[in-house]
Amino acid sequence: MAGLSTTEQAAIDVARAEPMLDQVLRWVPVNSGTRNLAGLSTMAGLLADSFAMLPGHISLVDPSPVESVTAEGTVIAIEHGKHLRVTVRPDAPVQLVLTGHMDTVFAVDHSFQTISTLPDGSLNGPGAADMKGGIAVMLAALKAVEASSVASRIGYDVVLNSDEETGSLSSANLIAAAAHGKLAALTYEPALPDGTLAGARGGTGNFSITIHGRSAHAGRNPDEGRNAIVAAADVALRLAAARSPGLSVNPARIDGGGPNNVVPDLAVLRVNFRPRSHEEIHRAQALIDRVVAQVATDHDVRIAVHGSFNRPPKPIDAGAARLFDLVKRAGADLGLSIGWRDTGGVCDGNNIAACGVPVVDTMGARGGAIHSADEFLIPDSLPERAALSALTILRIAERGQL
Repeated sequence: MAGLSTTEQAAIDVARAEPMLDQVLRWVPVNSGTRNLAGLSTMAGLLADSFAMLPGHISLVDPSPVESVTAEGTVIAIEHGKHLRVTVRPDAPVQLVLTGHMDTVFAVDHSFQTISTLPDGSLNGPGAADMKGGIAVMLAALKAVEASSVASRIGYDVVLNSDEETGSLSSANLIAAAAHGKLAALTYEPALPDGTLAGARGGTGNFSITIHGRSAHAGRNPDEGRNAIVAAADVALRLAAARSPGLSVNPARIDGGGPNNVVPDLAVLRVNFRPRSHEEIHRAQALIDRVVAQVATDHDVRIAVHGSFNRPPKPIDAGAARLFDLVKRAGADLGLSIGWRDTGGVCDGNNIAACGVPVVDTMGARGGAIHSADEFLIPDSLPERAALSALTILRIAERGQL
């Protein structure tokens, strides 16, 4: 194709020839829901075996501690699966980080467990697009790079975490460490069915707000009680009232309560925030602090807040724009039209961008209907996207800059 060197064409041919579809068909039937530790262990083993073909150091990294608030208002530790890290040529002049996730949103008892071929040829399966197909694309591209004459110029870290679907809380430190000092990053979330990539992303924060009231008989002495459900509802309404174009606020659930004749003394409010900028994070945090203090006083209750803004917004800054342009030009030389658009969704690309590293985070296979039983992968996109990644990585290696 036009614009391709002999080295680039050879790498593209290797990438396209990799048995990605076979890998997807092996990996998808393994349930690797975030909370299925046994399934994640099996998946990590399969991936370790596959990535052992690369000339680097492979390790399974223990998850960082993570806490959660139960429906009873108790803070507990949550177990997570181990994360896979591969480090190749850490002393090479050009350094990249590539990330993906082995977990899916489908629990071990979910009805969606098998893979099938749809009439249009696409594959319907849990995690087929999000993102076991993407991991296959990543590996094929890296194997193609390793077979090229410029492999010695580029080093990279690969992180395949086990908890992306629940916020990467146990892998955020690992991702930050792997991203440190890197020139650029590629993350293998699925592209849209037409190949469109995600551009700028908003951020996210999840909070559990525990309200401790006072129990009383609902008929004999209700005024002596302090209704935690009512206070939680007041917090939810005040937070929701602060929504703006730059900040989405979604009170999602209230746990608590009991018999109709008892004033409830406990409630746990779950709230998700979607800030579009770092300034909105500051506004949201100030909002939480203010509302909690006001409701605690107005209702004479105790309130504890657990949670954080775990994924900051990901803007398209100058470095990201250069990386997107490089991917776009590589696509054009492969006959692909590469476009992108902003999205309200979040991923590990947010975490990487927060480290100051330019990232394109939808380099995976084309697919759609993710997080539902209609999830599908377009098989023809596997060699297409592997070629795109291989060419992108080679050009970064050859130039030594974006």
